[in-house]
Amino acid sequence: MDNGIQAATRGASFYVRRVIGAILLLALSATFFYSAYTKIYSENAFDNFHWTFIDLGISNILVAGIIARMMIGMELLLGLLLLGHVYLRSFTYKAVIAVLSVFIIYLLVIIAKQGNTGNCGCFGDKLAMTPLTAIWKNVAMIVATVALMFIYPVRPYRHQAYVCMALAFLAFSTPFVTHNIYVGTAPVKYGQKLDLDLLYKYSPAPPMDLRKGKHIIAFMHFTCPHCKKAAFLLHIIHRQYPQIPIYMVLDGADVHKKAFFDESQAENVPHLLYPHSTEFLQLAGEAVPAIYWVNNGVAEYKSKYAYYQLDPSDMLSWLQAK
Repeated sequence: MDNGIQAATRGASFYVRRVIGAILLLALSATFFYSAYTKIYSENAFDNFHWTFIDLGISNILVAGIIARMMIGMELLLGLLLLGHVYLRSFTYKAVIAVLSVFIIYLLVIIAKQGNTGNCGCFGDKLAMTPLTAIWKNVAMIVATVALMFIYPVRPYRHQAYVCMALAFLAFSTPFVTHNIYVGTAPVKYGQKLDLDLLYKYSPAPPMDLRKGKHIIAFMHFTCPHCKKAAFLLHIIHRQYPQIPIYMVLDGADVHKKAFFDESQAENVPHLLYPHSTEFLQLAGEAVPAIYWVNNGVAEYKSKYAYYQLDPSDMLSWLQAK
C-alpha cells in the first residue's frame, strides 16, 4: 500500500512539474515572440529599434540595420526553439540565459550613461519600460529558464537538426522580408547656395556662423511626423557624435513646440525657432524635413530620404574631406 501511495505521489508530482514547466515554457516563448513583434509591426517601431545601434556607437546606418534585423531574428528563433522543444537542455536553455545576460549588461550600460529614464525599447512602443524594469523582467526570465532546466522533462525526438535549420531560416529571414534594407544611404548631390543671411535678420540668431565651414542644417516643422522622426535620429547622432555640427531650424506655432521635443527628444540638438514661415519655406524648399549638408553657404548634398541618408559615417567622411 505504501509503495502504491508513493508511486501515486511521484506521479502527481511529475504531472504538476510538467504542467508548471509547460506554462513557463509557453510564457518564455510568447515573451520572445511579442518582443520581436513589437519591433517589426510598423516602420516607426523598427526604425526606433534600428537607431538604438547607432546610439551604441555603430556609425554605419546600413550595418546598424543588418544588426537590428539579426537581433529580431534571434528573438524569433529562441521563441520557436522553445515552442518546438528543439535541443532544450543541450542548447536552447543555455542560449536563452546567455542572450538575456547580454541584454542585462546592455541595460546597465544604458543606465550608467543616461540614467533610468525613457523607454528601453524591449517591447518597442507597444509597452513602455524603463531600463531597470527591463532588467528585472530579464532576471525573472532567467529564473524561469533555470527552473525549466530542473523541472521540465524533455524527450528528444528525431531530426531535430533539420527542424532547427528550418526554424533558423524562418526566424532570420522574417525581419529582412518585412523590412527591406535600403542601401542608398549616401545623400544626393545638390550644389545650390542657400540664402543663410535670412537666419541672421532677426533675434535670436544662430550663435555660430552657419555661412562658414561645414554644417548639417535641418529645416523642420513642429507638426510634421517625418520631421519628428528625423529629429529623433539627429538627436541620437548628436549625442553619440557631438563633433558633427548639426543645427535645426524649426517652424511652427509655439504651442506645438513641447510635443515636438517630447516625441523627438531632440532638445539637446542646437536649434532655432524661426519666426517667419514665408522665409522659412524659401530656405527649406518645397517639402520638410529638408536636411542640407552645407559647406561655406553652399548645400553640397541633401538628405532626400531623410531617415536613411543620415549616416554618421558618411557625415564624418564629408567633414574630413577637403
